[in-house]
Amino acid sequence: MVNNQPAGSAPRPCAGCGGKISDRFLLFSMERYWHTRCLKCSCCQAQLGDIGTSCYSKGGMILCRSDYIRLFGHSGACSACGQSIPANEMVMRAQGNVYHLKCFSCATCRNRLMPGDRFHYVNGTIFCEHDRPGAALLSSHLPPLQSSAVLTDQKVC
Repeated sequence: MVNNQPAGSAPRPCAGCGGKISDRFLLFSMERYWHTRCLKCSCCQAQLGDIGTSCYSKGGMILCRSDYIRLFGHSGACSACGQSIPANEMVMRAQGNVYHLKCFSCATCRNRLMPGDRFHYVNGTIFCEHDRPGAALLSSHLPPLQSSAVLTDQKVC
């Protein structure tokens, strides 16, 4: 990612600001050259040349590893259907997994969970409050299943 610009070579244009790169060091990423200060994460604005040797690109955004994983999971795909999640799409999250809005639904009744709905996450499966496994068997002396409330829809960055 970091290149040493040969002495006497013509300055290259920066993909970030459009200015000529006359610095001794320049970054080469996504088939373009960048000032070290211009190649930044679209979410956290961290200068990517300062925090590592890799960056991620999705939907026109440039991301650091942490933000890519936070937004798209390890694979960049929906945890339910396995399809890619476009960078501009709203998502839902549970236990570190990311879902399309349409895929964030109860495994039993298939009703889509909405912000504010309570749900249970059991062995990687989502259940609405009504359909949680063992609901009929729960009594006052049994510990409750792990439950969470759906937060507002989250848009990537």
